[in-house]
Amino acid sequence: MSKIWLSLAHMGGAEERFVHEAFETNWVVPLGPNVNGFEHDLETWLSQHSRNEVHVVALASGTSAIHLALVMLGISPGDEVICQSFTFAASANPICYQGATPIFVDSEPGTWNMDPELLEQAICDRLAKTGRLPKAIIPVHLYGVPARMNEILRIAHHYGIPVVEDAAEAMGSLYDGQYCGTMGTYGILSFNGNKMITTSGGGALICHTKEEADRVKFFATQAREPFPWYQHEHIGYNYRLSNVSAGIGRGQMLVVDAHIERRHTIHRMYAELLHGVPGITVVEPTAPTPMQPNFWLTCILVDPAVTGYTRDELAAKLFAADIESRPLWKPMHLQPVFAQAPSYTNGVSEQVFEYGLCIPSGPMVSDDDVHYIVNQIKELRK
Repeated sequence: MSKIWLSLAHMGGAEERFVHEAFETNWVVPLGPNVNGFEHDLETWLSQHSRNEVHVVALASGTSAIHLALVMLGISPGDEVICQSFTFAASANPICYQGATPIFVDSEPGTWNMDPELLEQAICDRLAKTGRLPKAIIPVHLYGVPARMNEILRIAHHYGIPVVEDAAEAMGSLYDGQYCGTMGTYGILSFNGNKMITTSGGGALICHTKEEADRVKFFATQAREPFPWYQHEHIGYNYRLSNVSAGIGRGQMLVVDAHIERRHTIHRMYAELLHGVPGITVVEPTAPTPMQPNFWLTCILVDPAVTGYTRDELAAKLFAADIESRPLWKPMHLQPVFAQAPSYTNGVSEQVFEYGLCIPSGPMVSDDDVHYIVNQIKELRK
């Protein structure tokens, strides 16, 4: 049996045609017909489940999308930005790019995402300590599970703080009938090789007006002013997606719904096959508002007091059986690089980090693969 990867990219077949067109027409640089087409495809698809106007800018990565959102919001040295602690470092690093300070907020148990009550406590405490409100809030839809956006947006609106919605892992996840990434002031998507769809590497910033999108494109193309010579009055960035990579994205948009459905199926299989296994819990998120995760990665919790083995021992067993797995994200407030950053914690993310494991969930995982993985988990008890 070949190795079973956590979330391997899957090509639908049309990607090669779009990439070939880029080579045929010599559009192998950033910008071009595939970039325009990919942005249009994303806008059309996202607009199916959005109550806001949607304008998409295709970029080099999800990280660059977060960075440009902060640039658009005028985040600068001395500012503070609230960020979910339980996430990948790419959610927080762009705050530091701008010379600002990340303020980390822990998770609530139902979704593992930003705790709205703790968020409001953090806002009030920062105001009391600094005399200033944080300049932005970055909630993350972790593992494709929607954050409690109604509460987060209500709090943000009350204090007049813009929200940058990190939906890097949540393309196609629904919250209260809306696609994740379309509800905040800005939203971001990632098209890294292991995400719901891929452009090999890439991302997108979701805006709500054409003027915003045009301004983002300006900053993403080195902030060149409209002169016949190269004139620059602002600091710019080389953040646009290449026309070749966008060709992959156009092909992926033809299979995105199938990819989402496949991950739903895989998650349901894990939930059924691991039901009743002592000490192993397939995580099923809960929230007061209707939501539909995309189940980008299925997560399990390992209770060593019941199983007799730890999360890491299970991961080692799976590795020996040619199965890739991965511990959950280590919270940002525990990362050495952010040791001096203020944090507001409740223990939720630390607990799930200690016991949680991601298991293979990508569209290349077959039904037989799922049965094999489940059997390896069950056999560890013998």
